[in-house]
Amino acid sequence: MENLEAEKSELPEHVRRNRAMWDDWASKFVEAGEKSWAQDTPTWGIWGVPESQVGLLSDNLVGKDAIELGCGAAYVSAWLARRGVRVVGIDNSTTQLATAQRLQRQYGLDFPLLHGNAESVPYPDASFDFAISEYGRMLMGRSATLGS
Repeated sequence: MENLEAEKSELPEHVRRNRAMWDDWASKFVEAGEKSWAQDTPTWGIWGVPESQVGLLSDNLVGKDAIELGCGAAYVSAWLARRGVRVVGIDNSTTQLATAQRLQRQYGLDFPLLHGNAESVPYPDASFDFAISEYGRMLMGRSATLGS
C-alpha cells in the first residue's frame, strides 16, 4: 500500500479526524468485506440489492480505468478487477487497507491500494474513465473532483 502523505500533521483536521474514526471502526467491517470479496456478483448498499436489479455496471468494462474512492476493504475494486477494469483503490484508513491487502492475496488479485485522502487524488484530471464509491463519497468532508 502506498502512503500518499508525508506527515500526518500536514493533513486537514477533518481528514485526520476521519482517519482516526475509520481506523477505530475498521474491525466492524471486516466480516462484511470478506463476504463481499467472496461474491462473484455484486450486491449494493446496506440492503444488498443485486447488481441485476441496480444495473450500475456496464457489460463492457474490459480495459477501462477506474478509481474507487473510500474503498475500505476494496471489494468493489475486486468486482471491477474481475471484470477487466484497471482499478485503483484509495482509502483514508490503513486498517481498512490492511484488510484489502489480505483479501487481495487470498483471492489472487493485484491492483494499487493507496493510503490517502480521496479529496486529493494523486492523479491528473481525466486519468480515469470513471470513479466509483459505494459509501465513501457520502462520508467525505468535502467534494472529491476527478476529471474536468
